[in-house]
Amino acid sequence: MTQAELARRTGRPIQAINEIIKGEKALTPATALQLEKALDVPAHIWTGLESRFQLVKAKDEEKKLVQKELPYLRNTPYKQLAEMGYVKRTRNGEHKIGELHRFYGVSSLVNLPQTWACAPHFRRSAKWDASSYSLAAWLRCAELRAIDVPAKAFDKAGLRGALDEMKALTKRSPGDFLPELEKRLAACGVVLVLLPHFPKTYAHGATFWLNADKAVLVLSIRGKWADVFWFSLFHEIGHLMLHKKMTFVDDGRRPPEHEHLEVEADEFAAKFLIPADKLREFVGRGDFSLAAVRAFSEELGIAAGIVVGRLQHDGAIGYESDKNRLRERYEWSERA
Repeated sequence: MTQAELARRTGRPIQAINEIIKGEKALTPATALQLEKALDVPAHIWTGLESRFQLVKAKDEEKKLVQKELPYLRNTPYKQLAEMGYVKRTRNGEHKIGELHRFYGVSSLVNLPQTWACAPHFRRSAKWDASSYSLAAWLRCAELRAIDVPAKAFDKAGLRGALDEMKALTKRSPGDFLPELEKRLAACGVVLVLLPHFPKTYAHGATFWLNADKAVLVLSIRGKWADVFWFSLFHEIGHLMLHKKMTFVDDGRRPPEHEHLEVEADEFAAKFLIPADKLREFVGRGDFSLAAVRAFSEELGIAAGIVVGRLQHDGAIGYESDKNRLRERYEWSERA
């Protein structure tokens, strides 16, 4: 049948029939019904063919877009994500892009700088650098781990009431304190996630919200110093206690508009672990012997290494002091 004959039978302009045949014009449901009557082929066959044809066209366009995304691969920590099982191991660049779409939950890596958790850090960077993409991956890993962890609705008063119990955990080993710490935080609506840091992220910790009632507190295992771990933990708790529900990432790149919030979280952690008046009194005595440090830490109910770390930070004792032996280094292999 000629195109002209088909046009006469369906009552359609010959140009419209020609454009449909060449794939330049979509075949509408109305046209499908006309073709059903003229050719005795059910309308759903025509609409199905049109749907598949449009999908093929879209996939061809998608491949072109993926090619434009390939340069972003060098900024993503694909190797680390593959080692952790979040993406499949592959050497094919297009396959990697597809895996990253699924992992990040975006249709294109171009959209990543606009996502809820990552936007402030991409804006802070002159370029969309490896650090920003690695940080986005780190936060996404934490989100994926936290989604299915059961937790009660966020309870600020309950969190405040649990602080002293968590402080006492500083004197125990990770294998002992982690289950207790996770349980106490979950009871207050906070999911604790420990993640190894990704290259060039430099993050000690972060807080963000999965929804209005469920917060996530993620800590890196970077550095392994126990006193840094506990200060970072209470710094992040400070954000949850003091500040509105937003994303905070402590990676050393503090934007000017958030500087005062970070200072407040620092002060919250420092004063909670070692009250300012007690610290002044201890430093004023001038006795920084091992026995004195241990006695002071017992008085405070915290690990002695936290006292040593604070004294070193304030310049009261040197980092080469014999008291440095009191600072513990955690091994996190079971959580990495």
